[in-house]
Amino acid sequence: MNDIKIMNKAADNIRILAASMVEKANSGHPGGAMGGADFINVLYSEYLVFDPKNPKWEARDRFFLDPGHMSSMLYSVLSFTGKYSMEELSQFRQWGSVTPGHPEVDVMRGVENTSGPLGQGHTYAVGAAIAAKFLKARLGEQMSQTIYAYISDGGIQEEISQGAGRTAGTLGLDNLIMFYDANNIQLSTKVEDVTCEKVAQKYEAWGWKVITINGNDVNEIRKALDEAKAESTRPTLIIGNTIMGKGAVTADDSSFENKVSTHGQPLSAAGASYEETVKRLGGDPANPFVIFPEVQELYAKRIKELEAIVAERHAAKEEWAKANPELAEKMGKWFAGTAPAIDWKAIEQKPNQATRAASATVLGVLATQVENMICASADLSNSDKTDGFLKKTHALTKDDFSGAFYQAGVSELTMACVCIGMALHGGVIAACGTFFVFSDYMKPAVRMAALMELPVKFIWSHDAFRVGEDGPTHEPVEQEAQIRLLEKLKNHKGHSSLLVLRPADVTETTIAWKMAMENVSTPTALILSRQNITDLPFQSSRYAEALQAEKGAYIVECDGNPDVIMVASGSEVSTLVEGAELLRKDGVKVRIVSAPSEGRFRDQTEAYQESVIPTGSKVFGLTAGLPVNLQGLVGCNGKIWGMESFGFSAPYKVLDQKLGFTGENVYQQVKEFIA
Repeated sequence: MNDIKIMNKAADNIRILAASMVEKANSGHPGGAMGGADFINVLYSEYLVFDPKNPKWEARDRFFLDPGHMSSMLYSVLSFTGKYSMEELSQFRQWGSVTPGHPEVDVMRGVENTSGPLGQGHTYAVGAAIAAKFLKARLGEQMSQTIYAYISDGGIQEEISQGAGRTAGTLGLDNLIMFYDANNIQLSTKVEDVTCEKVAQKYEAWGWKVITINGNDVNEIRKALDEAKAESTRPTLIIGNTIMGKGAVTADDSSFENKVSTHGQPLSAAGASYEETVKRLGGDPANPFVIFPEVQELYAKRIKELEAIVAERHAAKEEWAKANPELAEKMGKWFAGTAPAIDWKAIEQKPNQATRAASATVLGVLATQVENMICASADLSNSDKTDGFLKKTHALTKDDFSGAFYQAGVSELTMACVCIGMALHGGVIAACGTFFVFSDYMKPAVRMAALMELPVKFIWSHDAFRVGEDGPTHEPVEQEAQIRLLEKLKNHKGHSSLLVLRPADVTETTIAWKMAMENVSTPTALILSRQNITDLPFQSSRYAEALQAEKGAYIVECDGNPDVIMVASGSEVSTLVEGAELLRKDGVKVRIVSAPSEGRFRDQTEAYQESVIPTGSKVFGLTAGLPVNLQGLVGCNGKIWGMESFGFSAPYKVLDQKLGFTGENVYQQVKEFIA
């Protein structure tokens, strides 16, 4: 073990850098970073195993930061490992800098996750720990690793912590160690002002091992980590009682620790003296962006240790690969993140089924052909039809990770974040299902998946008011508009941040899944019907024609030079077909367009877009959601029949009649429109 004086010196170096980053930016959160410096230093200088030369090494330990506002702490310790320069730290929170206010995933620099809303980060760690267990069951000791998480008082309070804690305890994730930075200070209050819960007892009730320590004492941190590493049946929570703003002083050198004010503003703005604090910690306020020589030596020593550890691990992997060439090949493919090879055309769908049932058929194929896929459901597998996957495997359990189904229970946000954690870990394809109306619970996670460009598959069934008798509480109306906003929002690479697909029949569902599995650069949303849908007409091969859905929108039928173009997605396309039959009897020429993804459609050439929906055409849209869903396709001079209110409780066929989602109403609306 390293000398305690040097360890404390390194922690003080983190405190100086963290406080200085915030001070220079005149924005940020220095107090928590200063309090957590001791733990993060012990972890990185003595415990965390990573490859200094290959940050993407599959078997590395992973560190997930939950409180992203403590980014200055993470950047500081990573600068000791050579991942950030002092100049980059000095540009904290500035335009174009690599040190944003909240960390954004950058594995090459050692940042494993984007830390946004509190509670999500440590839930990603739970997902990563599940992924590691899942892969270890298939690849053996090559995936022996520890997943570390860091959580704050705010993350403990966020409701998602219940789902994460329950899941990790139930599954016995002994490869998960979480440090709880318990400093009793929040942004605007002390913790005791908002909660009196017994955190240790809560986690013990969920099946965790709990250790309580002085979180600023090096030896106590070491002892706790050793104990946690030795645990073989449970995840471990280390409750570290730390000091907010540790080391902060006023101009007269009196303590300014444990103050609410240092949580979310520079030390000088909070009432402390930045200059005297830096001096007290051993630094030079005129030149604070410095790594002390002793600290450089400490981390150089750790890098050498890691090189030896990793060399041994790599040698063992080479021997394993020689003995297990097929497994080694699988491991390479899985971590490369490439789309699996599936004979999509060979998938046989029963005609005229609900698209959720068609999705189940596809999931059954994926369960048998994609060995590194995990599917999840929020206690709805037999209704959202993810049981198509479950029937071909079995659920993950505490003592058995040979299965591939994650039973999330009733916890949609937790489920989504766990799946994000699986994707962040790598080597695993994650999908999760629930009712579309409950996407409301998942929206913060979907947004983060989009921001991190993670290919999680979100499966949402019961896509409209046709949930019927369940009533408006369970009938999505505005949800599609909300989700499709992310399809319009570009990620930092200039691409649609989310691929949204609402297939129109069973064959288009197969194509939608093809698109989802081949989309390895962003998340995908599949929006599926509860009720049966009549298959769309075709000329020669429905599969060949449905393949056009890969362009986002395509022509299903066209009567030469049409009088009107009718556009819809999902089950409404078949309703347009019904209306077209009536219109043709009156001599009206129609073109029917299925548009499962406007985002993908807008990625096509202008020539293709014009060939489907020519500028200046009369365009009628039908949507079971808000009219805005089709506004971009129909245009200002078109007409849209959609939902203008919440749904109602009644059988779905009655609702179709009452709300105008019938061929007859399509006929009437189009006749009025083109008159």
